[in-house]
Amino acid sequence: MSEKAQWDSSLSFIFAMIGAAVGLGNIWRFSYVLYSNGGGSFFIPYFIAIAIMGIPFLILEYGVGFSFKDSFSNILKKINPKFEIIAWILVSFVFVVVIYYMVILSWDLVYLLSSFTFGWGTDTVHYFTHVVGGSSNLETASFLLIPTTVGVAILWVILWFISHKDVDKGIGKFSKVLIPALFVIMGFIVIYALTLPGAAIGINTLLTPDWSKLLDVNIWLAAFAQIIFSLSMGQAIAVTYASYLPENSRLTDNVLIVVASNSAFEIFTAFGVFSILGFMSQTAGTPMIQLITEGTGLIFIVFPMIFNIMGPVGRVIAPLLFLAILFAGITSALGFFEPMLNSFSAKLNMSRRKAATILSIVGCLFSLMLTTGISSYLVGIIDSFVNEFGILLLIGVQCIIFAWFYGLDHFVPILNEHGLLKVGKVWKTIIKYVLPIFLIIIWAIGIFQLFGKAETFELMVDCVIIIGVLVVSFALTKFKASN
Repeated sequence: MSEKAQWDSSLSFIFAMIGAAVGLGNIWRFSYVLYSNGGGSFFIPYFIAIAIMGIPFLILEYGVGFSFKDSFSNILKKINPKFEIIAWILVSFVFVVVIYYMVILSWDLVYLLSSFTFGWGTDTVHYFTHVVGGSSNLETASFLLIPTTVGVAILWVILWFISHKDVDKGIGKFSKVLIPALFVIMGFIVIYALTLPGAAIGINTLLTPDWSKLLDVNIWLAAFAQIIFSLSMGQAIAVTYASYLPENSRLTDNVLIVVASNSAFEIFTAFGVFSILGFMSQTAGTPMIQLITEGTGLIFIVFPMIFNIMGPVGRVIAPLLFLAILFAGITSALGFFEPMLNSFSAKLNMSRRKAATILSIVGCLFSLMLTTGISSYLVGIIDSFVNEFGILLLIGVQCIIFAWFYGLDHFVPILNEHGLLKVGKVWKTIIKYVLPIFLIIIWAIGIFQLFGKAETFELMVDCVIIIGVLVVSFALTKFKASN
């Protein structure tokens, strides 16, 4: 039987939410988005997006979770039984995120171990494509990348160990250790990076504003997309975590703390990333434009090249960076895992420990399928499809369900009871009208870009995902657990 879970304090909740929000994208994506969308001028649409999307929607999610104090699937079922399948589709998509996210964390774990000896050698591209992450060459699909395979198994055991415990003894306890450690490690790396020769080159490259880009609608859409994915909006994480909150919690104040922490971390980290790139540019004489990239290319190819020429200090900075990524990734993975775990446990009337064990075994098996010679290619396809097609669409659907079918007036008294930040007509207008319009526009553009350039193999993978998600969601909706 599923147990009622609760944080022992709002502090556990805040650290868990910061952990869910601060992830890999904050470290390797934001700096590239900032640079490629107008530099310093990007902060204007960025902070506007936080004000009219990030904060209002998180307030809604906190209100929903705290009001119902139930699993996400049960919440939508209570609003309308026909909506239950929508909940299962969303948590299934989010569970798919855990599956490929653990593969990326495995790459990082391999690099963390390699960083003590610089095992990646001088050819960092070869190391990533042949040892850790693979390539897009489909002929290598039958070969396992053994270090990544072993790493995936280890990380799923860690995720299970934390998740199978009560939320406060598991996620809460570990978040209160990992998040402060993450902030301290990244603080040391960034502060040191700012002292490197050439750091100013990197910072100037990052922040030089292009005011003309403010007239480009794509820059504004990029800002809103960054906030959606950076804060893990609409993925049932905040709703699930908020359902564990004790009475008298200051919901709206907690939103501000989480949003401010997330933004401060990614902006601060961006300064460190570009300082290190500036150092490489000055030391190796490589133009900045050749170094600037995002995602795995930045962390697993460019940065190891830089560590190779940093001297003894690189032997310290390299392990710290990959350790920080591991901490950020684990806390985010816990967040992605929780909505399915909570809903699955409640639906099947099953203990948290048993549900966590079953889902961890299933998730691990699917993750292992992504550790072949085309690992990074597969992960990239799945990541784009799940986020740009599935989750983005379902965020808009949630806005409509909670605002139009259930009614925002149910949440206003609860949200305003203890927090200093009050919500009212402006907040309700944003949730009912502004957010759905922006989300539909961003989703439509994303779909056009996603399928417009997709190859046959990518479309096949997309079809497998959507069929799998729909089958699982339909089965869980129809399943009736015995008492």
